[in-house]
Amino acid sequence: MSPNEWLAISMVIGFFAMMMAGVPVAISLAVSGFVAGMIGFGPMLFALLPARMFGVVSNYTLLAIPLFTFMGVMLEKSRVAEDMLETIGRAMGGLNGGMGLAIILVGVLLGASTGIVGATVVTIGLLTLPTLLRRGYNKSVACGTICASGTLGQVIPPSLVLILLADILGQSVGSIFAAAFIPSLVLALIYVTYMLILGWLRPDWVPAIPAEERALTSRKQLFKDMARSVLPPLLLVMAVLGSIIGGVAAPTEAASMGALGALLIAACARRLSRPTLKATLHGTLTISAMIFLILLCSQPFSLAFRGLGGEALVHEMFTMLPGGQVGAILFLMAVLFVLGFFLEWIEISYIALPMFLPVFIAYDTDLVWLGILVALNLQMSFLTPPFGWALFFLKGVAPPGVTTRDIYIGALPYVFLQMLAVAVVFCFPQLATWLPAAIGW
Repeated sequence: MSPNEWLAISMVIGFFAMMMAGVPVAISLAVSGFVAGMIGFGPMLFALLPARMFGVVSNYTLLAIPLFTFMGVMLEKSRVAEDMLETIGRAMGGLNGGMGLAIILVGVLLGASTGIVGATVVTIGLLTLPTLLRRGYNKSVACGTICASGTLGQVIPPSLVLILLADILGQSVGSIFAAAFIPSLVLALIYVTYMLILGWLRPDWVPAIPAEERALTSRKQLFKDMARSVLPPLLLVMAVLGSIIGGVAAPTEAASMGALGALLIAACARRLSRPTLKATLHGTLTISAMIFLILLCSQPFSLAFRGLGGEALVHEMFTMLPGGQVGAILFLMAVLFVLGFFLEWIEISYIALPMFLPVFIAYDTDLVWLGILVALNLQMSFLTPPFGWALFFLKGVAPPGVTTRDIYIGALPYVFLQMLAVAVVFCFPQLATWLPAAIGW
């Protein structure tokens, strides 16, 4: 290997060392990229940097990120999500595992309407975990179901993960959203099947709500509550996704309508107040600023890595793997899974994926299918210790009797279920490619 290639490797190692030392991700990316680039080539390597950074901040598609974030935070801060969870929980509580099924279903709806893992896990955890434990649910099962359901927003469109993956892969957001639709439902169906099997095999772990308690709410009242608290967010999600996937509106236009729709839903529910709006704007600004700062700081890192020959080095490494394209995809999945133990999804996306992307372009891999495999894999990073953020979020709001061990043990079955979903989409690419082809993306 040449000295520059060794320097590229050292840059990656230096980045991980800074991360493990507690340096913020954005700073670690920028510093390691600048230092390695200056040593290898001097200032001339970064002559293209202003144009690259301008390309990020002027990318029209990325404007959808703060708009979708606003939509999700507004539904969370206005407590619309709380009403939806309570209503669905009462509707499904008559089954063994019914409350668990309700949490999964709410995870699907909240994932489609908010897409914010922290908000979803905290909301579901605060509202349901004490109730589940009081009704006799096994601690680990309850914790694992809440954590896993809260992460569904990472693969259900409109998801920030999918928007950024579309940008990295050079694909349209509409095609990625369409491709993710069926696999995300397959994953939710796998969760539902697991909960039904658990209710059949171990009903003492996931007991039903007693009949006398269910009788307190009439069927007519339940239908009223469903129409009031579940139907509006569901219609909003269908309108936003339908307009993007159907080609009626661009992602940014649909996101702006989603933000307006969230405001109207909160206003109609009489939950739109000055404190709520202020908290929503603050949450939107914080999340969006974090994402864009990492996007900008990843530019010197990727520029230096490419300039130092790191891209060619990765390509050579992949050519040494057995199995051709299949072997390369399996290796990528393994790398992403391991990185998920230590890094967040956005760091993995903007570090590992651009390094490996030229290899799959050379193999003529369907990048939309690859993007969905990556999204499903990245979802596991929220559930894998030691840095599974969904586990941390739940621990922060869990009652005193729930230990970190309970949460970790409960998450493990869902990690294997997510692996199963990745394997299903890998073996049956049509799950991801059929809908985009059918609607002409």
